[in-house]
Amino acid sequence: MDIPTTMKAAVLFNYGDLRVTHKPVPAPSVGEALVKVDSIAICGSDPAIVAKGWQNHPPLGEFIPGHEFTGTVVAIAADVTELNVGDRVAVEPHKGCGRCVNCLRGLYTTCLNYGKPEKGHRHYGFCSNGGYAEYTVCHVNTLHKLPDNISFEEGALLTTAGTVLYGYERIGGVRPGETVVVTGPGAIGLISAQVAKILGAGRVILTGTREDRLAVGRQLGADVTLNINEVNVREEVMKLADGIGADLVVECTGQPGPAAEALEIVRKNGRICYNGIYHEPVTLQLNKIVQWNLLIAGPKAEGMWNLERAIPLMADGRLKMKPLITHTFCLDDINEAFDTFTGRVGGAIKVIVKP
Repeated sequence: MDIPTTMKAAVLFNYGDLRVTHKPVPAPSVGEALVKVDSIAICGSDPAIVAKGWQNHPPLGEFIPGHEFTGTVVAIAADVTELNVGDRVAVEPHKGCGRCVNCLRGLYTTCLNYGKPEKGHRHYGFCSNGGYAEYTVCHVNTLHKLPDNISFEEGALLTTAGTVLYGYERIGGVRPGETVVVTGPGAIGLISAQVAKILGAGRVILTGTREDRLAVGRQLGADVTLNINEVNVREEVMKLADGIGADLVVECTGQPGPAAEALEIVRKNGRICYNGIYHEPVTLQLNKIVQWNLLIAGPKAEGMWNLERAIPLMADGRLKMKPLITHTFCLDDINEAFDTFTGRVGGAIKVIVKP
């Protein structure tokens, strides 16, 4: 394939100053492939990275964010035999060092050498350059082959799906027939509702404030939706769950209120998975966790190879991503894309950027 020497890339020149400019096309090093980027999904963490940066990020003026992306392999290092030029791939953001005890146990999203490229760690779009560019280099460990019936746009949501699956893995899965409450109908919540049904939940209850998103949730398999501005969620959940509460609560809002309320709607011996990103302190009743024998877990991103597990669910149609993709922009319009995402313009859920 003909590979140019320069490319367009969205570079963070200063906090809040993301500009599309030209940069040299990177060359793959040992264990890496050069990927021609097709689609990047804006994640909720991206606006915060643009506004405030990230620990150990590349220098301002060189840092390319973006971590939920797909593309085509156009070059490989001499030692790479796992992939071929022309392969369609989705990129996993985390590449652990491969040598710390967490990585050796498969817990590479909590690598103990985080932010140390000299140790082999990479976190694309955070402390390593990411996907808001025409080309990027990625380690072979982070590349997942996409079947032809998964579009590049849908594949860009694989990281989100992997995070959801990892959350269910961390909390012990879903037992057939269980009642699962999912709080927050953002992308994580809407995928969580779908996955709960795939895993055998008897009833999935989705809560939120936006009727348009709750409608998408019903389209994707939620059995009951509750608008928290119209009903008392605790009372309604108790009515639906025989007065004892949900077997599992999956908290996806990242807000203190719903995070605390999870303990009010879960049953004794129930489970709570905290999938949100919490920027404020949350007050939890720790004694209730003890006295009610509750199990609490949280997933750090898309760990334990869960992108690979999500691919067949998408390929056979069980896990639907198209209803979540609401807007598409070209790379030159990336700041408008960010404004659309953060402002939820036109009911934006997942916004795709295409170089």
